Amino acid sequence: MLENLFKLKENHTSVKTEVIAGITTFMTMAYILAVNPSVLSAAGMDPTAVLLATCIASFIGTLCMGLTANLPFVLSAGMGLNAYLAYTVVGVMRYHWQVALLAVFVEGLIFIVLSLTNVRQAIFDAIPLNLKKGVSVGIGIFIAFIGLQNAKLVVGNDSTLLTITDFTKDFHSAGICSLLAVIGLLITVILYIKKVPGSILIGILATWIIGMICQVTGIYVPDINAGYYSLFPTFEMTDFSKLGETFGKCFQYDLSKVGIFNFIAIVLSFLFVDLFDTLGTLVGVSTKAGMLDEEGKLPGIKPALMADAIATTSGAVLGTSTVTTFVESSSGVAAGGRTGLTAIVAGFLFLISTLFSPIFTAIPSFATAPALIMVGFLMFGAISDIKFTDDNMTEAVPAYLCIIAMPLFYSISEGISIGIISYVILNVACGKAKKITPLMYVLAVLFILKYAVL
Repeated sequence: MLENLFKLKENHTSVKTEVIAGITTFMTMAYILAVNPSVLSAAGMDPTAVLLATCIASFIGTLCMGLTANLPFVLSAGMGLNAYLAYTVVGVMRYHWQVALLAVFVEGLIFIVLSLTNVRQAIFDAIPLNLKKGVSVGIGIFIAFIGLQNAKLVVGNDSTLLTITDFTKDFHSAGICSLLAVIGLLITVILYIKKVPGSILIGILATWIIGMICQVTGIYVPDINAGYYSLFPTFEMTDFSKLGETFGKCFQYDLSKVGIFNFIAIVLSFLFVDLFDTLGTLVGVSTKAGMLDEEGKLPGIKPALMADAIATTSGAVLGTSTVTTFVESSSGVAAGGRTGLTAIVAGFLFLISTLFSPIFTAIPSFATAPALIMVGFLMFGAISDIKFTDDNMTEAVPAYLCIIAMPLFYSISEGISIGIISYVILNVACGKAKKITPLMYVLAVLFILKYAVL
């Protein structure tokens, strides 16, 4: 039955490989179960309710992705988008979180319409293949950067903005966690080079276990005030009644207090960021998985985009910020995942985590950081497909700008926008306007307007 449903042989994979890939993706994404409630609680939302909403919405979206698109992509609450909701819409603009969730709900409805009318697919197909390769490389560097930050290996510096951490400072908390991330990365790389199945997942678990040993021996000392908690999971049930504090609340607010134009601005902001973050993720992960055809198109992208839209809409009703396709899906792809079975496995783990959420949220960021750094390296390999030659500069320079913009501006969508704008301008200026599709012109204009107006 699984063979007929997911076409495992056709995709050169097996049930075992897909299960390992699904678990790997989930383990790499599990941090969202701890981070999202923490971020959205700053907007006044109940953390437990947010956790439940995140798990259930992730399950719904990922199930749709696996069954309708047969792709190994997993969805959950987007990190940049939850911060925008909590710290900008609620914190700066002073709107209630119910207004923000309603804006997310409307955004999801718009995405459903755009997906049904093939607009989102047309945007995906209009992006040149070299630029798609650049997106893949840029995402690789971006998630590696996230991994370095999660491991506290990269820290802020007044003079240079960023620098390497001081391992001796606060060694029993920050220092040892950074060191464990380095050890975990070495374990992961060695296992991957030796072609050990599930090497990325094993690396996560091994790093976590070593961390627990360090805690038992006193090398790692939890410091709650500094954000360093016990590495051992607690065994307790979740209070499911808390979901009622956010479920359907997006429909229970008087919009007259906000103003229609202000509300439209909020919706457009969510819409814009989510649209291109999702497209960027699909491009990057699909490139890494070798799923793009000769024209650089992704077969089955329409149901993938629809799954993303459904997840966003259901997530808003349940009580969480925009649910989108996760870059961390590339960790499952790197582990061999090629079909929707990978997504289904990860989706059910999200659902199961509603029962034992304290166990899953105990996975420390320094344990998942090596996986992100390793996956970043694997995605970086797409750079060899971009020709950095004099006769290909109008293709190579936009890809380059896209690559460096993502980590430096900390945004997938910014990288895409800069790549598209530069691609159109350079090709027009160099007499190669005929190769530019009409939609690329439209996108370039919209991106320029975004910087000028929003």
